[in-house]
Parts: sequence; C-alpha cells; structure tokens
Amino acid sequence: MAETKSNFLLYKGKPLVRSGDTLYYGDMSDRYVAHLQIKSKKNVNGLETADRVAVQILCTDETMNLRDRIANKTEKNSLYEAIHIADIWLTRYLKKQA
Repeated sequence: MAETKSNFLLYKGKPLVRSGDTLYYGDMSDRYVAHLQIKSKKNVNGLETADRVAVQILCTDETMNLRDRIANKTEKNSLYEAIHIADIWLTRYLKKQA
C-alpha cells in the first residue's frame, strides 16, 4: 500500500489526486474516500481560486448504488475549508471501520 501512495501528492499521509475540478482524497483501497468538486471559482489578485467546493465522503464499495454510498456531504467556501472538513470526516469514518 505504501508504494501506491508514493506516486501521489500526500496530505496528512493520505493521497490527494486532482483531475480538473474534481479531487479525491484518501486511499481507494480503504472503505471510504473523500470526493471534492469545485463548483465555482473567483479571481483573487490574478490567481483563480475555488470559492465553492462540494465535499462528499463516499463508500468505495462499488456494489452499492451511488446514493447509498454517500456517507456525508457539505459545501464549503474555499478549497482549504473543504479539504479540512474532508480530512476530519474521513478520519472519523475510517476509525469506525477499524
């Protein structure tokens, strides 16, 4: 499992992978992973920053339908706030599974 993580950017020891406006935070081999979707952006001092980000904690069990896989969800006003709450929730859900 450590080899897989070494290929990705890590945040607090968990992989953080981005594709466009979608980010996944966590290890896909775990029971839960965070899904972050940038909904809108704004220009701050010439730099495009996220100002609305949807956060979902998803169960990685693909046999379940998508609606049942969503364990928790919210929307935050910055990418920092979104990753922060995703880390808190993901840690809690992964502790429940252990």
